[in-house]
Amino acid sequence: MDSVTQTFQHRMSVKLWPPSQSTRLMLVERMSKNFITPSFISRKYGLLNKEEAEEGAKKIEEMAFAAANQHHEKEPDGDGSSAVQIYAKESSRLMLEVLKRGPKTQEDEEVKTVDEASAAVANLFDISGGRREFISGEEAEELLKPLKVPGNLYTRICFSNRSFGLDAAHVAESILLSIKGQLTEVDLSDCVAGRPESEALEVMGIFSSALEGCKLRYLNLSNNALGEKGVRAFGMLLKTQNILEELYLINDGISEEAARAVCELIPSTEKLKVLHFHNNMTGDEGAAAIAEMLKQSNLLEDFRCSSTRVGLEGGVALAEALGSCSHLRKLDLRDNMFGVEAGIALSKSLFAFADLTEVYLSYLNLEDEGAEALANALKESAPSLEVLDMAGNDITAKGASSLVACIVAKQFLTKLNLAENELKDEGAILIAKAIEAGHDQLNEVDLSTNAIRRAGARLLAQAVVHKPGFKSLNINGNYISDEGIDEVKDIFKSLPDVLGKLDENDPEGEDLDEDARDEDEDAIEEDELESKLKGLEIKHEE
Repeated sequence: MDSVTQTFQHRMSVKLWPPSQSTRLMLVERMSKNFITPSFISRKYGLLNKEEAEEGAKKIEEMAFAAANQHHEKEPDGDGSSAVQIYAKESSRLMLEVLKRGPKTQEDEEVKTVDEASAAVANLFDISGGRREFISGEEAEELLKPLKVPGNLYTRICFSNRSFGLDAAHVAESILLSIKGQLTEVDLSDCVAGRPESEALEVMGIFSSALEGCKLRYLNLSNNALGEKGVRAFGMLLKTQNILEELYLINDGISEEAARAVCELIPSTEKLKVLHFHNNMTGDEGAAAIAEMLKQSNLLEDFRCSSTRVGLEGGVALAEALGSCSHLRKLDLRDNMFGVEAGIALSKSLFAFADLTEVYLSYLNLEDEGAEALANALKESAPSLEVLDMAGNDITAKGASSLVACIVAKQFLTKLNLAENELKDEGAILIAKAIEAGHDQLNEVDLSTNAIRRAGARLLAQAVVHKPGFKSLNINGNYISDEGIDEVKDIFKSLPDVLGKLDENDPEGEDLDEDARDEDEDAIEEDELESKLKGLEIKHEE
């Protein structure tokens, strides 16, 4: 869905709101195209026909525009940036709902779809737009006034990006008490920014007490520097959550003690589908506590635990617990210190993930052994894998053979990231041969910083340049000779924007012997390597 936001913002870089008619029509066109383009979602729920796609896109755009315009009229922010955010956000959200609903079969279903989408817009109360700022009690009274209207239909509230002090929190308290029975989604992320710890904890306690007993499916407490004290400040709210489907604790200082508090306070995660707690200081012991939650989260579809300082023991604990989550679709464990053994442990759980579409395993210290184990497991599972990210794992050409077999089997790949490894020319050529046939949905390949030379760069370029819709090849930071750079640029001469920057390439290469630094000898060396590997064939499975 990111293309909706990017396209809209690009076209509105001068005057943000309201959009021109041509911009609105362009957005409808982009959404229509998304509806009729095969994807993992369409393979599960069905593909819309052209007529349904165009009609649905028009109605979604109209509803998103109405929601954004209403916000802009109530809270004009000068440049209209908050309205733009709501316009893009609502368009993307409604698109996903329509995609998951699938093609219509009856006229009454069509009416129901529009009615439900309209209701979804009306049910959201969001004050997150505009500048991040402190709000006073008087400002809170004005901002939250719509929530006091008798009979309002708000079931989703977002207080993010506004810092509540005690006066503002007390204003919100009585309002939340009056509507908590109808709420299903609550976003309190980044709601105490800049407040002293004692005041922030008291505000959290006020919100927690006011919302105690809500039957929420969605709860976001991210970016509040919670720590254990903050988690326990929200204890009254957390203790009453039995049907949560989505929980976000991002950038919250979730330490070992805080992770244990989360595990202790939430009574049930049986219905949990999304769990994000990345960018924390969880560590091995904290990961063990989170692992206990995972064991009870059999319906989990989206798990992110990146940048959480988890090492070998915690990695193994998480890996083994994930074996219980057979419905997993997206797994993100980037930027931890797992090591080889944790990688191997994770590979054993991957066999359970038949629905996996995105896997992010970069910067985990996997080395060849761990990467090979994971690649072999993915080859036998995840038939609809779309994103494979294993950057920064010290993978050499030796480990490339297992990766190649996995890549060949994954014909729905859209993104392949193997940056910052040690594949060199031999590994790069193997990868190039793996992706040259089929892989028609592949649109992004990153093999930057892999000590690749002229032959590997040339074959990678040739492998992707003719793929329909291909967007980006990144081979920067390698050892490609000047002649090789010229060859690659010539391959992409009709698609210059597809080839990434080459400003960090080192034509001489740091690992060359003294007598191999001459460019002519370098070219001969690369040509010989390509010649040796030219007869290599990779069998593409049907």
